[in-house]
Amino acid sequence: MKTKTVAIVLLALWAVAFPARAQSGFSLPKGTRQVEIPFEYINNFIILTIAFNGPLPLRFIFDTGAEHTILSKREISDFLQVRYDREFRVKGSDLKTELVAYLARNIQLQILGKDIIAPNEDILVLKEDYFRFEEYAGLEVHGILAGRVFSRYLLKINYQRKVLTLYERGTYKMHEQGFEPLPLEVFRNKLYLNTHAQLRPDSSAPVKLLLDTGAGMPLMLFTNTHPLIQPSANAIPTNIGMGLGGYLEGFVGRTPGLMLDKFTQKGILTYFQAIDTAQDLSYLNDRNGLIGNSILNRFQVVIDYQGATLWLKPTKYYQSEFVYDRSGLSIIASGIRLNHFSVLNVLPDSPAAEAGIHAGDRILRIGWLSASLRTLEELQRILQKKAGKEVKIVVKRDGKLIKKRIVLRDLI
Repeated sequence: MKTKTVAIVLLALWAVAFPARAQSGFSLPKGTRQVEIPFEYINNFIILTIAFNGPLPLRFIFDTGAEHTILSKREISDFLQVRYDREFRVKGSDLKTELVAYLARNIQLQILGKDIIAPNEDILVLKEDYFRFEEYAGLEVHGILAGRVFSRYLLKINYQRKVLTLYERGTYKMHEQGFEPLPLEVFRNKLYLNTHAQLRPDSSAPVKLLLDTGAGMPLMLFTNTHPLIQPSANAIPTNIGMGLGGYLEGFVGRTPGLMLDKFTQKGILTYFQAIDTAQDLSYLNDRNGLIGNSILNRFQVVIDYQGATLWLKPTKYYQSEFVYDRSGLSIIASGIRLNHFSVLNVLPDSPAAEAGIHAGDRILRIGWLSASLRTLEELQRILQKKAGKEVKIVVKRDGKLIKKRIVLRDLI
């Protein structure tokens, strides 16, 4: 099985500090020592359905890289007459755009269908839906759920079964189950892995990486945090994702290696972003980047917040190839059912550019099936098929239907 990297969204690269109150996080029912929580796994994101302040079911991305739980749809909290404690003005993930968020206290969250409740969470409510997550990932979500809400338990993530399991501490023996430990650093409710990356064929360096289940990518590195961290020779400039405040520009290339104890990853698809060092970067905690689901999903994962340890058990896919788009197309979704697709941009000198596809073209058909009958994830997977594969596409431009043919090839 090849690992396919699809929509890339950076959800929480900013920080808000507010006066702390005792927060319970989620609690298991009395006498329960473990519980399984099913999740959806779409476009490399873990999606949990949460009852928000009562019976209203909402979909949240589970995000260990987020310091706070965030509701991105203010109309929901307004409808529920949630009271806002105070307003914050913060920087978006581009570190330039100013965003507005409100603090809502004592919100009750419950895992849908389970007697697992967080009775008094403090969350942030965005004034506007700065994510625009639906168009970039083709997936409706209402916010992000900070990983720390499960921090009192051992948290096991089984990506293949699509199940989170919470264990009372001491009830699950990782060594006996074949897991290998990696020490973590815990800072402001977030997890950091200190390891080494082979950044050039003949050189490596220590790196500190945020453990980020809210990122669909394998690896992101900040280019001006270490002299050796620069876009690789085969890197291409592109839109690297969507964050709070807008699209992020950077490069995508490959890193020769990343050490995860004995489970070294090779030829890792890597996104490179330049950080403006003139900004206050204290919230980054001196990190060099992040590690996301497209690496973590090669393992069964156990996270121990209190013991500051990451436990990994490889699956049969842990040495799979990292596959990138082979067309040069960036596509966004729109419409009530998120099944209207348009070209966001076209990579110069790519198969899509050579076929004459333009930014703004409406995609009506890819392959033999109407695009409206597919998901964005399905379209992206078609465009990641083997080099040499011919993909027929019909677009609408200026009211005219235009037939095109793309011959896929490796871009990096």
